[in-house]
Amino acid sequence: MKALSLKHFLIAAFILCGTFAAKAQTTATATTTKPAAKTTAPAAKGVVSYIETFFKKYKTSSDSAIDYIFGTNKLFTNVSQINLLKSKLDSLQLSLGPFIGRELIAEKSATNSLVIYSYIVKHENQPIRFIFMFYKPHNDWELYRFNYDDGMDVEMLDAVKINNKKP
Repeated sequence: MKALSLKHFLIAAFILCGTFAAKAQTTATATTTKPAAKTTAPAAKGVVSYIETFFKKYKTSSDSAIDYIFGTNKLFTNVSQINLLKSKLDSLQLSLGPFIGRELIAEKSATNSLVIYSYIVKHENQPIRFIFMFYKPHNDWELYRFNYDDGMDVEMLDAVKINNKKP
């Protein structure tokens, strides 16, 4: 009987400790969680101007547009990598068809010095996405990252799957 009582006592103690630990964790999380910071619309004049000029150049020459946007950052000096990017984009454009226009997908700022803009770039046959990330170390914005891809359709298909429903 003593062994049985000790066993029940240990099980009950274990359950109670787990319950108190879970309650303490919930309380700690509730008191330390801050509301999400508002994402301010970047609307950085210099950045918007760079992007506008990029697309004006892209309309007639993707090479010229790439040279322009990479020219905003003096650290982008690897000419062979920039030429490789231009070559890949040129060959992709052959299957995309003529450039029609672009639409802003999203714009976000991490801080007042780091912003990102995502665009759908419309071509006759298929869209692609351009992502521009800009950094302002002092007073002027400069290109920090540039990416392009054609994977929006996969992301959209994943987004509407039944398994992605949030309760």
